[in-house]
Amino acid sequence: MTSALPDSKLQRYHEEGCIFPITVMSPEEAVAHRARLERAEAEFGPMHYMTKPYLVFTSAAEIGHHPALLDAVEAILGPDILLWDSAYVIKEPNNRRFVSWHQDLTYWGLDSDRLVTAWVALSPSTSENGCMKFLPGSHLQGKRDHRDTYAKDNILHRGQEIPDIDDSQAVDIVLRPGQASLHHGWVTHSSGPNLSSERRIGLTLQYTAPSVRQVVGDRESATLVRGVDNYGHFEPEPICQSDFAPEALAYQGEVERRKHAVYDNA
Repeated sequence: MTSALPDSKLQRYHEEGCIFPITVMSPEEAVAHRARLERAEAEFGPMHYMTKPYLVFTSAAEIGHHPALLDAVEAILGPDILLWDSAYVIKEPNNRRFVSWHQDLTYWGLDSDRLVTAWVALSPSTSENGCMKFLPGSHLQGKRDHRDTYAKDNILHRGQEIPDIDDSQAVDIVLRPGQASLHHGWVTHSSGPNLSSERRIGLTLQYTAPSVRQVVGDRESATLVRGVDNYGHFEPEPICQSDFAPEALAYQGEVERRKHAVYDNA
């Protein structure tokens, strides 16, 4: 098939570690997904940072399987794709919470960097409301030392951060609803607080090649969203058929336990 990403964008991804904006749905479709999310929050409680919401919430599952998004991911990973993780990252208005400078793969327990993270905007993501920012080319430096801070307003599980970052070359990833960014697992990135009067809502989705293996903690799970899995390194996940079904919630709770075991020990 013809690549969904032109050669210039693929080259920029490999050189800089992140590309944006990529249109994966119309603004109207993004607004509809946001409305479903906010109805779910009103009925079932906060969704911010729930592990793998696509296991329990049909809207997240639909975004995770969205053909336009998978076409872009396929251009980077190839035709066989697992959806390995996901979370809504929501910053409330006039809120001091932030994400420190870090690299994802440092604490995910995986044996390969054949992974790409999609950040799908369901609201405008701007410099004022705490959009993600990254250091171009930082993924080429490999793993950097992190320290755990457990800082009160840090959104990350352990408040992990790379110390002494020179962010003078940082690039803000500004997105409109329905647009996405794709970034490499070793790229150094962060985001500031939401200083605006509106919510900032994004859905992150981590896609891997089936050859990737978890080497920390219990056997993990993933969903095959395109192609074939000839490796079987991850337990196949049930497909979400209805919102917040009891059996799906029970399974998601066990998956979340496994994830936190990895985060605590990687």
